[in-house]
Amino acid sequence: MTINCNGKLIDLSSPKVMGILNVTPNSFFDGGKHSDEKAILTQVEKMLLEGATFIDIGGYSSKPSAKFVSEDEELQRLLPVVQKVVQEFPDAIISIDTFRSKVAKETIEIGAAIINDISAGNLDDKMFQTIAQLQVPYIMMHMKGTPQNMQTLAQYENIVKEMVFYFSEKVAHARSLGINDLIIDPGFGFAKTVEQNFEVLSKLELFQMLELPLLTGVSRKSMIYKTLETTAEFALNGTTSLNTISLLKGAKILRVHDVKEAVECVKLYNQLT
Repeated sequence: MTINCNGKLIDLSSPKVMGILNVTPNSFFDGGKHSDEKAILTQVEKMLLEGATFIDIGGYSSKPSAKFVSEDEELQRLLPVVQKVVQEFPDAIISIDTFRSKVAKETIEIGAAIINDISAGNLDDKMFQTIAQLQVPYIMMHMKGTPQNMQTLAQYENIVKEMVFYFSEKVAHARSLGINDLIIDPGFGFAKTVEQNFEVLSKLELFQMLELPLLTGVSRKSMIYKTLETTAEFALNGTTSLNTISLLKGAKILRVHDVKEAVECVKLYNQLT
């Protein structure tokens, strides 16, 4: 199970860690922390030294009810950061967290390697065609609606069955266009209640029927801190617990704020296999 990232074959038979770099003022956990060049490069270096295989850079907060950000503003946030990270860390594998095909195209052209789309093409009908042209790995997440209204759309008869059908359709469409490297993300916290998130986690192994690498992103999310009656700031231990469960149920990529702890999860998990 490999993906091709700018000519590097990444073997996902052993799980990998994706470090989150938000260059936004309003992300739910680290908004505004990485707003200048020095802070950004320091954080990237830290995550790489701690063992991150991928750095996921986002310029549009997708937290519930997040404010709309224009395409131009997203590009203004992302392009200088991607250029600088590529310059300072040429071996880093950069993923771009965007649902816009223009942003995908322009960031890949300057050195990014992966597109991570929260909408799986639903918010930009040119995205699949763009990915097919770029021939880069594509992470497709499950979500309904937009970040602004998704939490009003958390109604399902059978959530896991509906999600598997959603991904099956997306995969078929992507394959028909010649997209090769696909990764699926259940989208914890996106158009899902706390209870629904835990139902999806409890049945996570069922997504292996799609025969694609599975990425999970539970890092410091409300499903953890609401359950523990705390805040995102104090949700690292809970994150580690759910990352471990994710690995045991087949996750191949952990998308996290705290790389060191996630890498330790993977090292311990690997001793079981």
